[in-house]
Amino acid sequence: MTPAREVRADDGRTRWIVLGMLFVCRSGLGLQFQTVGSVGEDLSAEYAFSHTQIGTLIGMFMLPGMLVALPSGYAGRYLSDRALVSIGLLTLGAGGFIVAAADGFGLLGAGRIVCGIGFVLSTLYFTKMVADWFAGKELATAMAVLVTSWPFGIAMGQIAYPSLAGAHGWRAPFVVSAAYCTVAAVAVLLAYRPPPRNARETPRASSALPRREVALTLIAAVVWALFNAGYVVYLSFAPQVLVAHGYAPAAAAGIISVASWTMIFSGAFWGQIADRSGRRDVVLYACLLVGIGSLAFLRQESLAIPLSFAFGFMGIAPAGVIMALVAESMAPERRAFGMGVFLTAFFLVLTPAPGLAGWLYDRSGDAYSAILFAIALFVATALANLAFRMTQRRPERR
Repeated sequence: MTPAREVRADDGRTRWIVLGMLFVCRSGLGLQFQTVGSVGEDLSAEYAFSHTQIGTLIGMFMLPGMLVALPSGYAGRYLSDRALVSIGLLTLGAGGFIVAAADGFGLLGAGRIVCGIGFVLSTLYFTKMVADWFAGKELATAMAVLVTSWPFGIAMGQIAYPSLAGAHGWRAPFVVSAAYCTVAAVAVLLAYRPPPRNARETPRASSALPRREVALTLIAAVVWALFNAGYVVYLSFAPQVLVAHGYAPAAAAGIISVASWTMIFSGAFWGQIADRSGRRDVVLYACLLVGIGSLAFLRQESLAIPLSFAFGFMGIAPAGVIMALVAESMAPERRAFGMGVFLTAFFLVLTPAPGLAGWLYDRSGDAYSAILFAIALFVATALANLAFRMTQRRPERR
């Protein structure tokens, strides 16, 4: 066996080990994000916050993306992916500790913004790491595994945080999530290595996106943002729909978490189907249709568990299929800067969604109005994906 073949064979084994390590570390992002959603009622009771304010605190996690994503893309020219992910995770931890020490909306918001800075930086380079390791090789499957670390972290928080807050106060979940992110930062710094073929095969990093790549990157970002906005609104307000129909808060949170737990497995399943069949769009549209149906019937309390399962098994399962659009949008040598452009647009669309959903809830007095907003977001996701394909088929101008 030649040395070159030995490297490629090693890549085939180690890239999945690397992906597993990145999954565990990236789950800290979801664990940190879910804190406010799980203790929102406690915050409202202590500080008399409205649903709009709770939604705003949730959205503040995304707020820095509009300003930080593009500079984060540039940072890849000077620091390694490993260093930047570690810095991002440490920043997430610092933000969690700030929130744990807060005594009002101002410091709570400041801590969430610090968390958001870390979220942007780590998200960008986690995605780049996987794209570098899996480019052209089961990319939708690998991206599905990576992005399911987000709902895995969220689901852990949904299960653990209510009882943790009940026993030790609402600050405890923030301390736990901050500690997790700090440990994950050290793990990435010590354990991650880039794919060995990168130095030979990847051209020098560039920060000049051609017009066509700009268009595809921006549209892909909108697809991803609309999809995530629908999921975030579901996580934030679906439990309150069930509470309004007689469920205890802890039971409602547990039922809604079924979707996140299910997606941990279904995301890779549908990613494999998309990769092997080559029909990513069909998978995406079918899953979105089931997700919309699951949300539409959420007020049928007797169907709460199967609807949550259906939402996780199909509704939010095509996350990897959507994230595969990243690799279709830009050349490898422009991936770091291109991801900065991608995340800037992503956060611009996503950030207002939780606050707007909370405002709809406050105006109507019915949490289901926020769920109707989530349905509209999933419909818009399908339309944005269609716009991506139309732009992709359009002949390139010269």
